[in-house]
Amino acid sequence: MTGGGRSTARSRTKSGADSGDGDPSQSERPHPRRPRERRKSDGFIRILNVNLKYVLGVSAVAFLLIFFMVNHLVKPAHEAKLPRVVTPFPAPKIMDLPQFQGEHRESLYWGTYRPHIYLGIRARAPRSLLAGLMWIGVNDGRYSLRHVCQDSDGLSSYGWTSHNGRDFGHQVLVDHGMVLATSFLKSKEVGSGYGGDWAVRIEVQSPKSTPGEEIWKSSHLFFYLADEDGNTLDMSTDALKNRDHTLLASGTRSEIEDWQLHLKSMDEVEMHYLGFRTPHMHNLSDLVQENLGEQARKYGRLQLSDSIHHSSNVLVFQISARNPVKMDIAFVSGVGSERSRVEERVSSLTGESLTSRLDEKQREFNNKFEKTFNLADKLDKESMIVGKAAIGNMLGGIGYFYGQSKISVPTAANLQRNDYLSYWPAELYSAVPSRPFFPRGFLWDEGFHQLLIWRWDIRICLDILGHWLDLMNIDGWIPREQILGAEALSKVPEEFVPQHPSNGNPPTLFLVLHDLIDGMKAKKFNAAESNEISSFLESASGRLDAWFQWFNTTQSGKEKGSYYWHGRDSTTLRELNPKALFSGFDDYPRASHPSEDERHLDLRCWILLAADCMHSIGNLLGKEDKTTKDYSATAKLLADFDYLNQMHFDAADGAYYDFGNHTEKVRLRWKEVLVGSNHATRELIREVLERPKLRLVPHVGYVSLFPFIRRMIPTDSWILEKQLDLISNKSVLWTDYGLRSLARTSTLYMKRNTEHDPPYWRGPIWMNMNYLILSALHHYSTEDGPYRDRAKVIYDELRGNLIRNIVRNYHQTGFLWEHYDQTKGNGKGCRPFTGWTALVLLIMSETYNLS
Repeated sequence: MTGGGRSTARSRTKSGADSGDGDPSQSERPHPRRPRERRKSDGFIRILNVNLKYVLGVSAVAFLLIFFMVNHLVKPAHEAKLPRVVTPFPAPKIMDLPQFQGEHRESLYWGTYRPHIYLGIRARAPRSLLAGLMWIGVNDGRYSLRHVCQDSDGLSSYGWTSHNGRDFGHQVLVDHGMVLATSFLKSKEVGSGYGGDWAVRIEVQSPKSTPGEEIWKSSHLFFYLADEDGNTLDMSTDALKNRDHTLLASGTRSEIEDWQLHLKSMDEVEMHYLGFRTPHMHNLSDLVQENLGEQARKYGRLQLSDSIHHSSNVLVFQISARNPVKMDIAFVSGVGSERSRVEERVSSLTGESLTSRLDEKQREFNNKFEKTFNLADKLDKESMIVGKAAIGNMLGGIGYFYGQSKISVPTAANLQRNDYLSYWPAELYSAVPSRPFFPRGFLWDEGFHQLLIWRWDIRICLDILGHWLDLMNIDGWIPREQILGAEALSKVPEEFVPQHPSNGNPPTLFLVLHDLIDGMKAKKFNAAESNEISSFLESASGRLDAWFQWFNTTQSGKEKGSYYWHGRDSTTLRELNPKALFSGFDDYPRASHPSEDERHLDLRCWILLAADCMHSIGNLLGKEDKTTKDYSATAKLLADFDYLNQMHFDAADGAYYDFGNHTEKVRLRWKEVLVGSNHATRELIREVLERPKLRLVPHVGYVSLFPFIRRMIPTDSWILEKQLDLISNKSVLWTDYGLRSLARTSTLYMKRNTEHDPPYWRGPIWMNMNYLILSALHHYSTEDGPYRDRAKVIYDELRGNLIRNIVRNYHQTGFLWEHYDQTKGNGKGCRPFTGWTALVLLIMSETYNLS
C-alpha cells in the first residue's frame, strides 16, 4: 500500500499508536420501565371465594404458556445475541488434533512472534510474558527511540538474514551510523520449565564512525519484560551495581513456573532502570520516551529515572556503553525446582557457550537451506544472500496474535452506537506480509507464504493453516484480514478495522493444499509427515467444504459456472473504475459499471482450483461419496475449454477477459462541489460519456492469464500461442524486470483511480503473479506440443529478469519490496515486504507446483 489516501485491500497503517486498547464498547441496555404503584386495595389476596379446580386449571394453562414463552421467545432472544456471522463453525477445532499438542506445541511456545517490533519475543499464549528491544537513534539531528518497525525511522536496512522458524534467528539492523546485530536462541534443558529457555545476543558497532560523529560512538539500549496478565515482576539491583552478578529480574507464571532474566557482558556498561504498571502493551515506547524526556529536561541526561512501582508488570533496563559492545541476555524458566541448575543453564546461554551454539545453529540453517533449495550450482553468492534473507524474513516474520475481529453489519441491525459485531476470541499463528506496514494476517497473502514455508517446515505450515481454518464461521466465511489484539489494532485506523462478511478473498490456501496432495502422490514426505497431512486433511475437510460452498453460493453469477467478486461500489462518483478490493487486485480494471451480470475470470479459476483440490482430497482420503463426485463434476464444468472460451475469450485479441456492463468512455474531471451551504471545493469526479453495455472488458493483464496459469489451455491449441504472444510482447506485458500487471495498451494503464489513489495493479510488477505465470511457463515448456520450445525460451528469460532485478534492488536498498516499477525495475510500495516477494527463492530453485 502506498500513498496516504489509498484505500486498498490492505487496511491503511496508522501513523502513531492508538490511545485505546481496542476493546469494543458494550451497548447499554435500556432501563426497564418502572411498574406502576399498586392501589392499596390490591394489597390483599382474595382466595376465599375461588373454586380450587378453577385455580388448578388456570395454573396448568399458565405453566404451559410460560413454558411456551421460555422456549419460543426467550430462547430466540438469547440466540439473537450470537448472530450466524459470529458463530464458530460447528466442528472440533483443527488445532485440537493430537499432532498439534505435546512436544510440537511446546517446541513452538517461545518465539520472535511480535513481527511489528524490531526485536520482540512472546509465547504462543493469549496472555504472555513479552520481551523486546528499544534503542536511541537519531533523525535529522534529534534523538528518537526505536522500537516499533516504521519507515519514518529511516533505517538503511533491517531483517533476518537467517531464521529457522523454531529456535534460531540472526538479524542485522543498520541505523545510520550504527549497526545492530541481534541473535535469538531457544533451548530445552533438564530442569527447564514449559517451553524451555531462550537467549538474545545484542552486538552494536559503528563502522561508519568518524572523529566528527561522536553521536554514533555510544549506544543506549533498552531491554524490557512486560507481563500481559499483570503479574508483578521483581527486579534485582545486584547486576546494576556489580558486573559479577547477572540477575536482572524474576517472577512466576503458572505455565512456566518461576523464571529469571540474566544479563552478561564483558564490556563496561552503565545501567539504569524503570518499572511501572500498565494494562496497555501497544504503547510501551511512548511511556519509556516520556520518562526519558522528563529526565532530560530535569537533568540533561538520556537515562531512565531509576524508579520502580511497587507492583510493576513492566521492567525496562537501559544499557549504555561505548561502541563496539556485546551483551547476552538469558531467560531461564522452571528455576524453582530442585534440579533447576540455574547457574549452569545461564552459563550455556551466554558467553563462549552461546557463541558456539549460535555458530552451530547457523551451520544447520545453511545446510538445510542448501538441502531444501539446491542453489549451490545455480546461483552466485549475491543471489544466495537474497535467497537466505527471503526465507529468513518469512520465518522471522511469523507472529502470534489473540483477540476478536470486528465484523461490519448493516446499521439496521440496531446495535446502537456500534455498527459492528465482535467475533469470538481467537488466536492466530501466521506469517505477515510486511513488518512495518502489514504486521498481521492476510488471508490471500497467506496461501503464497505457505508455498515457501511448507517446503522448509511442513509442521509449521500445517499449524498455520489450522489456525486460519479455525477462524471460519458457521457459514464457511473467514475474515480476510486479522486485526487481533491491541498491538495489531494500534497500527490500523478505526474505520478500516471491521471486516465485511458478504465479501470474499482469493482462497489461496488451496494452492498449498494442492501442493501437499501432489507431494503425497510423489512421495515427497516421510511416513510420519504423510500421516500428519492425512490427519489434517481429514479434520479440515468439513471446513474446506463449507468454505467452498460459501464461495460457490455467495459469489456466484447469473450464468452457470460464472462468478463475480461481490462488494464493488456501483454508486461511486469518484472512482475511475470501481475497485474490486476483495479480489486482491484492488484497482485492476473491471467492468465500468458493477452489476450482477459480471463474470470475473480470476474468481472462476480460483473456484476451479478449489473444486479440483476438494476432489483430490476426497480421493486421497478414500471417499467415494456424492460430495466427492459433485466436486469432480464442478471441476470438469469449470475446466471445460469450450465453455470457458464461450464465456471469456475474445478471438480477435486472442485474450481472455472479464465480462460485464462496460464502456471504455469514462474519465475523471475536475468539478466544483458544494460543501455545506457556502463553500465550494474542486474534486475529481467520474464522468461517463457513453452508455455501457454487456460485453467483454478489454483489458489485458494478470487476470487475462488465469486460464494459462491454471493450465486450462491444451498444449496444441492456437490459443496457447496467443498467450505466449501477450506475455512476450514488450508493448503488452513484457519488461526487462518481470511481467507488468496491466498491458501498456490498456486505456487504464498507470491511470489514477481517484484523486488520492495512484495506480497499484495497473502496471507495477508483482512477484506472486509472476511466480504463478512462471510456474505455468515451466509446465508448458516440459509438455509435448508445438509451443514447447518457445515456452522454454520465454521461461528462461523471464526467470532471469526477475532474479536479477530483485537481487540488484536488495543489494542497493537492503530490502525486498512490495512491487517493482515496470519502467526501471526499482522497488516500490512498502519495504521490507518479505511476504510473497520471498517467492523469488522458489523461482531461484525452480520449485513449482506439479499440477
